[in-house]
Formats: sequence, C-alpha cells, structure tokens
Amino acid sequence: MSSQASGGYAARVATLRRTVTDGVTRDLGWRRAQLRALRALVVDHEEELTEAVRADVGKPALEVRVTELSQVVQEIDDLLAHLEEWTAARTVPLPAMLLPGSAEIQLQPKGVVLVIAPWNYPVQLLLNPLAGALAAGNTVLVKPSELTPRVAATLERLVGECLPAEAVQVVTGGVEETTALLTERFDHIFFTGSPRVGRIVMRAAAEHLTPVTLELGGKSPTFVDGTVDPETAARRIAWGKFTNAGQTCIAPDYVLVTQDARDALVAALGEAVTEFFGTDPAASPDYGRILDERQHERLVALLEGAGGDGAAGRVVLGGGHDRADRNYLAPTVVVDPPADCDLMAEEIFGPILPVVTVADADAAIAHIGAHERPLALYVFSDDPRTRRAFEEQTVSGGLAHGAPLIHLTVPGLPFGGVGTSGMGRYLGRASIEELSHHRSVLTKPLRPDTLSVAYPPFPSWKRTVVRRFMAPMSRSVLGSALPARILSGAGTLPRRLLRRP
Repeated sequence: MSSQASGGYAARVATLRRTVTDGVTRDLGWRRAQLRALRALVVDHEEELTEAVRADVGKPALEVRVTELSQVVQEIDDLLAHLEEWTAARTVPLPAMLLPGSAEIQLQPKGVVLVIAPWNYPVQLLLNPLAGALAAGNTVLVKPSELTPRVAATLERLVGECLPAEAVQVVTGGVEETTALLTERFDHIFFTGSPRVGRIVMRAAAEHLTPVTLELGGKSPTFVDGTVDPETAARRIAWGKFTNAGQTCIAPDYVLVTQDARDALVAALGEAVTEFFGTDPAASPDYGRILDERQHERLVALLEGAGGDGAAGRVVLGGGHDRADRNYLAPTVVVDPPADCDLMAEEIFGPILPVVTVADADAAIAHIGAHERPLALYVFSDDPRTRRAFEEQTVSGGLAHGAPLIHLTVPGLPFGGVGTSGMGRYLGRASIEELSHHRSVLTKPLRPDTLSVAYPPFPSWKRTVVRRFMAPMSRSVLGSALPARILSGAGTLPRRLLRRP
C-alpha cells in the first residue's frame, strides 16, 4: 500500500471541498472553463491517449477514436451547448391557497464527487462522468483502473497539466488505494464496473450516507426472428459483440433466435466475421485482444464448459485461442449451449456469442423475465407487435431495435442500469440531474397574510374557504381505499369521518 493510501486522502478531498464551499463552482463561467480545458486535453493529446489505450487494452486506433475519444468530445460539446438551460431554476406553480407567492427548484452542486472508472473503456468511462460532474458544479477526484497503468499514468499527468488541482485530482493505484479512498466522505460516488465490486462501493458509501451511481453490467440479450434480413442483423450483432473483443458492458451477451431464423443467422455471423477480420482474425490489425491472462483463462474455461470440449453446445465459429499472442481469443459462436453452463449464467465480457434457439418472441420474453434485469436489450424484428411486446413486457436499462451499442451515443438519451445492472443514469442532461442537489425553494410575502386562514381559531367562514379552495376529498383522492358501495352512494361513511370540525 502506498504511503498516500495508508495515510488517507483527507487533505486532497478537503482541497476539493473548499472550492465548492467557497462558492467558486456556482459560476457557470467557471464550469465552462473546466469543460473547455477537459475538451482540449482530449483533442490536443489524441495520439498520446490512443497509444496508451492500445498499449493497455489492445484496441485498434480507429476504434479508440470512435468509441472513446469522440464520445468524450461529443459529451462535452453537448454539455457546453445546453449548460445554462439545464442548470437553470425551474418554476413550479403554487396552489391557490398559497398565492401570492412563488416556488422553484434550484439545482445546486452536490460537492466532491468520486469517479471510479473501469479498464475496458478507460478514457471514455472516466472522462464522461468527470465532464458531467464539472457541468453540475462539483469538484472531482477520479480513480483510473489499475489494470490500465499506462492510461492511468497518462491521465494523471494530463489532468495535472490541463485542469486546476482545486477542481480535479487523480488518484492512481490498485485495491488498497481504492479501499482507502472509500473511507473518505464524498458527496456522490460514481462507479462503473462489476456488480460484485458495486456492492462493495455501495456498502462503503452507506457509512457516510453518500448517494451513488452504479453503472454495472450483466447479460444483455438479443432477440432475432425471421422477419428481418439475416445478413444485416448478423453484421450489426457481430459488430456490437466483437468490438473491443467483446469487452463491452452493453455488448450483446447472447442471442435468442427463432428456429426459422437460426441457421441463416449463424451462417451470416460467420460471413460477417470474415468480412470484418479476414479468415484469420489473429492477423487482423482491426481485432482487439483480451486484457490479461486472468481474463483469458476465465473466458477459455467458459468456452470449454459450453461446447469447446464436446459438450452439448456446438462451436460453429472460432474457438481458437493463444495466450502467447497477447491473450488472443477468436470471435466465437456457440449454438445452443447447455442452459445451466457458466457461459449462460455469467456475464461473458469477451468474444464468445451463444446463440440459443427459442420457439417465439413470447418464449424469449419469458426467458429474459426469468433472469436479472439487463443493462441493454436488443430486438431484431420487423413485426410491430413483437417490438411492442418487448417494450411492454420486459425491463432493461436500455432497449434498442435493430442495432446494438449505438443508443449510448445519442445525445438526449440517458444511460443507466436497473436492478443488478445498475442504478442512476448519466450523459447529457441526465448527468447534471444525477449529480446536482435539487433544492425546493418557496417564497411567500408577509403581506397580505393569506395564511391566516390556517391559524386557529376556526370559525365557520374559515371552514367555507378551506372547502372551496383546497383539494376536495373525492374519489380522485381516496380512490379504491373506500368500498365501492360507499363511492357509488350505496353505503354511508362512518359517523366519525362525517363529523364536522
């Protein structure tokens, strides 16, 4: 454990909190300056950041640009364009009994936000929450993943050069440093990672009653039926699954496909992989690698338990792996693996795609409903009734018809999980909503004192005013709490409820 971790981070958190308590971050000009500095950090150091991600994660350079750096720049531009609108106070109408007066909701900075980022998208999933926190007027302590050491060191240096220490600080290190960080009191914690670690973060946050945003994962299902073009569906599914070698929290985890569409889809998946990566994906400069040996061994074990060793499932595509080749694992498709195998129980987080045959959309919906709520759900069907059935009968963090992944890139669509796939939401306006305190503010003039109707004593004229201007005690308020025979007039209320004051 580093000396900083063993001694805690109280001084650094105090520096960040002082900036907020001094009122500095309330100024929208200050917030814009931090966002512009963050944007310049990404744009001016694109090559350096790209090489750091390539060294740590093994992504192709263009994939880094598309899925990481461009996403951050788009997010910052969206926040800058709407900052005044999204942070403005919102007027709320007053009931007649409280007039004259006014009411509004003010969005205030929460304070110091801790952002803990994962390794799979080490730039995007650190800088996007950072941008949202700054836009909401917070100061931020960010913790990059220890599994991407070059990215962590690069971001630590660049943040120190481009942003003031009283606004943003970076802590690097591993489990010990993160554990020490979580003993400090923050005003919000934003964590992206696994459900297992999410529970640890939430327990630590509970010690200080700190609110949390948890962006987790899980098994995101895809449904395909015979109404869609199999070639187009396969290309999009293969792209969504094998981007970053499957190490994406919203990648299609498995496919539920109807019998009439299965064979054509499987064949088209093979064609799509060849089109994208050639006949030997190991030699393709456009195909990524698994993060490390531990993850590689985990994925190989999942594959071997689901068909790679002659079990019930059929490996119809790929299956090859080479730990010596930077933990290479080929794009792989397994048809109908055993329902109780680990491949179908755990989030795969790698380039193995199970294809499971189902009778119809109803069977697919039942399967999804029997498991934890996913972070994303993808539906490939041209039947409007089928689409509507998935919208009405399933629950997921996000749902996309006809394409995976891209809902994350749409400005205006909040991103977040539900249940074990996460809590809270962010991106664009949702980040400001999530990372601001919503304070209710009411203003009531002292003259005329219209509240006097509420002061004792209560003569008959006051009862008349109250009955006329306050919400009536009718069906719309009491609803089904009263027996139907009373609501219809067939019965009578108990005498104690009818007694006049």
